[in-house]
Amino acid sequence: MLDIIKSKLKEIEQQEKVHVLYACESGSRAWGFPSPDSDFDVRFIYARQVNDYLNITEKSDTIDLPVNEVLDIGGWDVRKALKLFLKSNGPLYEWLQSPIVYVDDVGFAGKMKQLMTNYFSLRAGGNHYLSMALNTLNEDLQHDRVKIKRCFYALRSTLACKWIVQKQTVPPMEFGRLREIETDKDLQATIDDLLKIKSVSDEKMLMVRNPIINSWLEITLSDCRQAIAEIPATRRQPDELNEIFRKYIA
Repeated sequence: MLDIIKSKLKEIEQQEKVHVLYACESGSRAWGFPSPDSDFDVRFIYARQVNDYLNITEKSDTIDLPVNEVLDIGGWDVRKALKLFLKSNGPLYEWLQSPIVYVDDVGFAGKMKQLMTNYFSLRAGGNHYLSMALNTLNEDLQHDRVKIKRCFYALRSTLACKWIVQKQTVPPMEFGRLREIETDKDLQATIDDLLKIKSVSDEKMLMVRNPIINSWLEITLSDCRQAIAEIPATRRQPDELNEIFRKYIA
């Protein structure tokens, strides 16, 4: 699959006349709780030729290949990515920390990682994960039987939110690292059991709604909501990001 993914990225470069600066895995395989039939969620950041940025008409700032059961490949123009980095876009900060990297031959990700702490807004990031967790809890985890993968989505988002509140830093992407912040032994044991089930079950696997998980989610998210409201909003000037933009389109 690695060869197929790299081949697809090369095809994109040739057909779209772009340069892929960075490409990684972004879904459950990178988070650390894949199912046997999990697809590959490939995300990339690309740069166009300089003249493409100097026209009065703008080109599309995204490239997406048709999605199938195995591959989901999509990317953002570097200018779009840098704008979203300035806004503390959660998915982008995760991509840059992915443990599964397909392309990184220009040092782009390393440079961006150096700037994460300075540019990441704890309040914006906290609200992002809070909203994701609450939506999943309220929309997907209130039925008698629920999808096990939605349960992990809620757990991951809530742990990321708690990480921001407690550690006041950018949360890691990997679920295993996020878990380290939680001391509830019953919850940890429940997660261990669910990870074993998910590792041998398909993506549509249903489970009986778990009261331990739902109770923990509700209490933790309530605490996080109050704590995030007290975090001051911050915004940094994009001087360093402008320099990076000019460097990588050159």
